[in-house]
Amino acid sequence: MKAYFFDRLGSGLDGLTLGDRAEPRPGRNEALVKIRARSVNYRDVRILAGLYPVPGRPGLVALSDGAGEVVAVGEGVSRVAVGDRVAATYFPQWIDGAFSLSVATDQFGCTRDGMLAPLAVVHEAALVRLPTHLSFEEGATLPCAGLTAWSALLGPRPILPGETVLTIGTGGVALFALQFARLFGARVVSITSTEAKAQCLRELGADEVINYVTTPDWDRAVRERTGGRGVDHVVETGSIDTLSRSVASTAEGGVVTFVAALGDGSFDPRCLFNPVMLRRTYVGSRTGFEAMNRAIAAHRLQPVISRVFPFAEAKEAYRYFESRKHIGKVVIGGS
Repeated sequence: MKAYFFDRLGSGLDGLTLGDRAEPRPGRNEALVKIRARSVNYRDVRILAGLYPVPGRPGLVALSDGAGEVVAVGEGVSRVAVGDRVAATYFPQWIDGAFSLSVATDQFGCTRDGMLAPLAVVHEAALVRLPTHLSFEEGATLPCAGLTAWSALLGPRPILPGETVLTIGTGGVALFALQFARLFGARVVSITSTEAKAQCLRELGADEVINYVTTPDWDRAVRERTGGRGVDHVVETGSIDTLSRSVASTAEGGVVTFVAALGDGSFDPRCLFNPVMLRRTYVGSRTGFEAMNRAIAAHRLQPVISRVFPFAEAKEAYRYFESRKHIGKVVIGGS
């Protein structure tokens, strides 16, 4: 089969190669999944650049997020069956319970073969069934961006109806956070950079949208639009440069959850005079993925996809993602 794999790391897209790979076969407790769609995440770009905290392994198939159908199973498989529509978890060893750094060292498209191939072998414990109303393209957006947003809002201090959430930008995590916040009955304030993106945010249900280009002191604007109180939750998907303003936008006792290895900027510690909880989240467990999928199915939530590229144009999908022109997720279709 043809697959995209890391030829070398540290050189960006020049290190991603399309070549021949042997078709995998499932072993005991493993399923063979025909991958129908994949989505691109910021971590995939960082891995190619050699900047991801967990070093990638040259020779492995790229991308963590994919969705498809089970086409064969190995001996002893009981959690899935041939014909099931599934996605793999981001951390294949994190089933439930608290996060530990030990599970972070095992990731698809980084330390083991990922989803940028026609077929993938996955241990049955790392598979979840997709909501039936979603396409494979929509299902492929869930493992990283969807679950990260879910975990950001359902952490140690879970979101409550009537609270206010701040989202940053129009990337996958930010838009999922907006959708989930509305699902939980929360009010949403969003910041973005253009009127076109602002209109998209309003259509998805944002109650207030602030243009941070024309309003650089957007934390003050957030305070004004919340009656001076601030927001209860921030899903921080910007950079270190936005973190200080995120904290300043938060109500006393609120939560700022940052979701990425953020930027190269600086953080002003004086903002910590505001008594808030600062929290780092790492995608989520399989149990969290399954809970999220139940909510998505019950409310028939539709992920936002910016553009779908064919498998042969996978590198163009990366370039489009890096251009930051997208609103929502960038998806790569079947081979």
